[in-house]
Amino acid sequence: MKRTLGAVAAAAAIAISLAACSGGSSTTAGEAKGDINYWLWDANQLPAYQQCASDFTKINPDIKVKITQRGYGDYWTTLTNGFVAGNAPDVFANHLSKYPEFADKKQLLALDDAVKKDGIKLDVYNEGLADLWVAQDGKRYGLPKDWDTVAMFYNKAMTDAAGITPEQMANLDWNPKDGGSYEKAIAHLTLDKNGKRGDEAGFDKNNVATYGLGLESSGTGQGQTQWSFLTGTTGWTHTDKNPWGTKFNYDDSRFQDTIKWWAGLADKGYMPKLETTVGASVSDAFGAGKAAINTQGSWMIGQYTSYKGIETGIAPTPKGPDAKRASMFNGLADSVWAGTKNPAASIKWVEYLASSACQDVVASKAVVFPAIKTSSEKAAEAFKAKGIDVSAFTTQVTDGTTFLFPITENAAKVEGLMGPAMDAVVAGKKDASTLSETNEKVNALFK
Repeated sequence: MKRTLGAVAAAAAIAISLAACSGGSSTTAGEAKGDINYWLWDANQLPAYQQCASDFTKINPDIKVKITQRGYGDYWTTLTNGFVAGNAPDVFANHLSKYPEFADKKQLLALDDAVKKDGIKLDVYNEGLADLWVAQDGKRYGLPKDWDTVAMFYNKAMTDAAGITPEQMANLDWNPKDGGSYEKAIAHLTLDKNGKRGDEAGFDKNNVATYGLGLESSGTGQGQTQWSFLTGTTGWTHTDKNPWGTKFNYDDSRFQDTIKWWAGLADKGYMPKLETTVGASVSDAFGAGKAAINTQGSWMIGQYTSYKGIETGIAPTPKGPDAKRASMFNGLADSVWAGTKNPAASIKWVEYLASSACQDVVASKAVVFPAIKTSSEKAAEAFKAKGIDVSAFTTQVTDGTTFLFPITENAAKVEGLMGPAMDAVVAGKKDASTLSETNEKVNALFK
């Protein structure tokens, strides 16, 4: 998963502040040889990177790469503990919500000298991805790995039984007043244990067998796969500018109206109540037939299309009040730990990870969309060869309806504040208007 865990992030912030070291300068000094450790969190991508490591060692026999995969939450906790203990991995998959703080605490090795010296072409990546990894100090702390957008996965047997066609799923609309055809579809796909649909008389919202829409979490302050594709259609933005905004907009009525509508789906019985989802897998609930629609990121394509006995359809996110769609656009990168004992070998591995040699391998596995343009195209073809139409994800890019994942300083502290506040709203314990008070606390972090 790529979503940020507020509590983990907050703990990480404390750990990193205690472990700030003198690293962070750009270097290619030393001989490129020795053993290096590489960490990533996505188990679905592990086979592709194991092949990349094998291919890399064949052309660089003096460098051996050991790969470790950890679950998302454990990944960041273990990584930041590694910073403190001085045994972090040489190279690791990095996230836009994490790297500003890592860079600020001098835990990342700047790559500028290596990029220049080794002639790395940054224009081969999809537009904007390379720029995301240049921090406020003007230094580069990662080379692009992949990109993602959000779409709707849906159970085709359920939509067929409900009389909803793929064309209708692909053209749903939404607004914060009555939910538009998006809410109508969600309601009609919801079934109670007596077989009554959510839009039928006698529907029992307290005894639901299948929810029209699955719930992953409250989305804390980002809502990447939960609600950002809705707020994005209203003209609302997380911050005053992106990247490096210093003022958050959680007090905006457009945001609060959207969250109020979205959270209200649980009260109507169309979406699980937040307390029932703690520790549960939203994707596995979909696989078990407990939800008809899940909004998720493109990195989950393989999982959602592999559930036995379920034919999964994929539709783009609903159009908003302005008749346009929206999707958060996120891009991962690989970074080098400033404390590595093998900087030259580590940088060489990062450059290989960011090359078409590796990203074409990743593309061939049909799991994610690599950062390099030509590799992205090969990934789309690989998905097509598997019989999977991924246009619901790529159309956001080609149509220009994406917006950037919010990149700011104090990200861990922002999540630490917004997590509990959003949970309270989605759980029905507080009104969305209370997020204005939290917004004041968030913005105070930047003063």
